[in-house]
Amino acid sequence: MRRLVLISALLLGAWITVNNPFSSTYVAGLKTETLAVAGHENSLIAEIETKAKEYEIKASNARKDPVWKAIPGYNGLKVDVDESYKKMKKEGKFNQEKLVYKQVPPEVHLSDLPPMAIYKGHPEKPMVSFIINVAWGNEYLSGMLATLKKHNVTASFFLEGRWVKNNPGMAKMIAEAGHEIGNHSYTHPNMKQLSPPEINEEIKRTDEVIEAVTGVKTKWFAPPSGYYKDEVVEIAAAHKLGTVMWSVDTIDWQKPSPEKLISRVMGKVHNGAMILMHPTESTSASLDQLITQIKDKDLQIGTVSDMLSENRVMSKKMKE
Repeated sequence: MRRLVLISALLLGAWITVNNPFSSTYVAGLKTETLAVAGHENSLIAEIETKAKEYEIKASNARKDPVWKAIPGYNGLKVDVDESYKKMKKEGKFNQEKLVYKQVPPEVHLSDLPPMAIYKGHPEKPMVSFIINVAWGNEYLSGMLATLKKHNVTASFFLEGRWVKNNPGMAKMIAEAGHEIGNHSYTHPNMKQLSPPEINEEIKRTDEVIEAVTGVKTKWFAPPSGYYKDEVVEIAAAHKLGTVMWSVDTIDWQKPSPEKLISRVMGKVHNGAMILMHPTESTSASLDQLITQIKDKDLQIGTVSDMLSENRVMSKKMKE
């Protein structure tokens, strides 16, 4: 009997609570508030989606240029709606500075093109590369490495195979400093005058000695003095090496004054520039100021691989 009375009382209490006008008003208010918040969220997401199109940048395909041969592709940009919403959610309103971007690759890559020499990076990429060809000039290498380290700059050193064999310690020092190592032939010949077997031997022997001494497998080949023919590029490609040239020359072998060398480079430097230099007294004396002036033009300095990659150079705001 007592149990029956208790159950009846509980049922009556529940009925009163559910049918209480104050409870009904409270529940209805919660529903309205939830719908309002959801509606506001959906509205913000919709606004981001609509405005995102204004900030998108189309990817640029790799292509063949009649003058500059192979030009690498460059990633486009697309707004990441979900991540952008997360950053704007607290404020509850659209804020261009809080847009989050993701990179979109092009449809045609450098690897899709037939083997061709590469003289420079993509013209929209605010980056330059130092191509430092090494077959002599040991007395200036340590100073150049110290300057690069001071500025936290990595360069691409193209080493002659014979030089690596005779200077294994210096070759290791360059690699251990984090710089990129490239192939610069074995005996520094005019590659244009060699037969296919001789071209193959020059490239193959250099790759072997570089890997044996530094543990590095090269990705790029720089023909001595810039002499090459189609067979050179094709044989290098068979060794999985891209052939690189340059678009700005220090002409440091002429022993210019530091002021003249810097003026020469800064007068021609551009987005995607590949700057040719050697371990000479002129370059060693110029390097500190050269790096400073290049950075002052809002150009980053990276390796050949950095330069020729499709990765965009992102502004600080876009990274945050």
